[in-house]
Amino acid sequence: MKKKLAGITLAGAVALASFGVGNSLIQTEAKVEHKSAKKPQNVIMMVMDGTSSNATTLARWYKGKPLHMDQLMAGGVRAYSAESAITDSAPAATALATGNKSNSGYVGVLPSVVNTPGVKSVEKEDQFRPVANVLEGAKLSGRATGIVATSEIQHATPAGFSAHNYSRDDFQTLAEQQVYQNIDVVLGGGKQSLLPGKEEKSRKDGENLVNVLNKRGYDFVENKKELEQSRAKKIWGSFADRDLAYDMDRPQTKAEQPKLSQMTNKAITTLSKDKDGFFLFVEGSKTDWAAHANDPIGMISDVLAFDEAVGKAVEFAKKDGNTMVIAIADHGNSGLSIGNANTTKGYDTTPVSAYIDPLKKAKMTLEGATSKLKEDLSNKEEVAALYGLSNLTSEEKAQLTKTRDKKEISATLSKLLANRANLGFTTGGHTGEDVFLYSYGVNRPTGHFDNTDIAKHMAKSMNINLNELTNELFIEANKAFKGSKVAVDSKDKNNPVLVVTNNKRTVRFPVNKNIAIVNGREIQMDSVVVQDKKNRFFVSKQAQQIVKNEK
Repeated sequence: MKKKLAGITLAGAVALASFGVGNSLIQTEAKVEHKSAKKPQNVIMMVMDGTSSNATTLARWYKGKPLHMDQLMAGGVRAYSAESAITDSAPAATALATGNKSNSGYVGVLPSVVNTPGVKSVEKEDQFRPVANVLEGAKLSGRATGIVATSEIQHATPAGFSAHNYSRDDFQTLAEQQVYQNIDVVLGGGKQSLLPGKEEKSRKDGENLVNVLNKRGYDFVENKKELEQSRAKKIWGSFADRDLAYDMDRPQTKAEQPKLSQMTNKAITTLSKDKDGFFLFVEGSKTDWAAHANDPIGMISDVLAFDEAVGKAVEFAKKDGNTMVIAIADHGNSGLSIGNANTTKGYDTTPVSAYIDPLKKAKMTLEGATSKLKEDLSNKEEVAALYGLSNLTSEEKAQLTKTRDKKEISATLSKLLANRANLGFTTGGHTGEDVFLYSYGVNRPTGHFDNTDIAKHMAKSMNINLNELTNELFIEANKAFKGSKVAVDSKDKNNPVLVVTNNKRTVRFPVNKNIAIVNGREIQMDSVVVQDKKNRFFVSKQAQQIVKNEK
């Protein structure tokens, strides 16, 4: 049994609207398949980032047989944010993880702008306030916790389940919070943000977070073999400086990296050893990136990779009998259509092969193929062939010849392949349609929901009250330490420290860490210290107790 947070009430129903920003246009409560009172010991939450329903359909046609997800279809989810009908991944993750609507770029914090009909405004003092997520609740309930992603672990969606910041681009802060969150298993990319250096995402504060992980007892692994061989209870896998390769490209470009299904299976195997249960978050990250690039091959590649991971999760849930699996897209992307101007006439007699056969010729995704470009761009046609575009017509050659750099080549190749495969794209950005909900197991949700309802359903299933948890973990420092002297040590601008003096007792709380320093002695706390955009610090009730010398 893991130590539970002192003074926290984890039982009880979850409020329908957290801080007034989780309301949907039409309020619905989570429906469940079973009327019994049984609740799952384990929850596996899986997100297929930026995947419209047509991408799933296209992947199924490409595969030629049903997907694992097909058996789990349970409903739909509305995915708008507090400020737009089309959400960014950061507020989408915040909604799914905390039960609160938020703004573009905001990770695990409340919005400052609310203009979407049906979403209640936020009090000025609550703007940017960090709000508790289901992973934090699961951890404090005694469960083991894990995060898996094919992007950098610090990317918006995994960060939404493990960190709190007003900027999804602040990998420095997000990485540090994640390391100090005491998550049991973390597998994905993003090694660059753990280490000091001169690269774009390297740490500017000089801190070596890999050393911190080693000191905290993690088995730090960097390739598939090391992951397979690890028998540790705590594993941190960093398999790339940035993101992992697309599943289709991996055998040719990054064979040492594990597949999403392998990471998912390892996480489940490790976490399921905890007798108190576990919460696992899994993201197939790069379906979204492929959609932004209008790359149908990348979309198919990683929809199928995600589906394989779903299969592993359901396989465990069937054997375990005490697990809830939820799989969902966080939003749409690209406006992919199966059928374009080519099929305006004759769409009803156009065979499946007209869409799929051109795609089957590709040996690599757009990212993989263009990675083979020579510096002088002299091998454009060879790269096009890797992307399935062999035997170029004179018109296609002319379009490719005009391209002057990798970006233009990528855009041209994606347009040429889409035309051959009779596919359409309306945008290179996100789209605002509802997304599919898939679920399996104990207390699984079925029906049509707002994305905030998913967090509330998971929380309620684990006997967690997210509102109460927020009030336990994130108290504004001046309120938390009323009567004490509160100051900020900013000598190191990259590593500010909250300093609280009560009588003759001084406690230092480094930002983004879960430690309190008293007379040179470190005390690990239940939550990280968060600094918001208004330069306010938020601490837990445990921090209050430490200052009062009660703990």
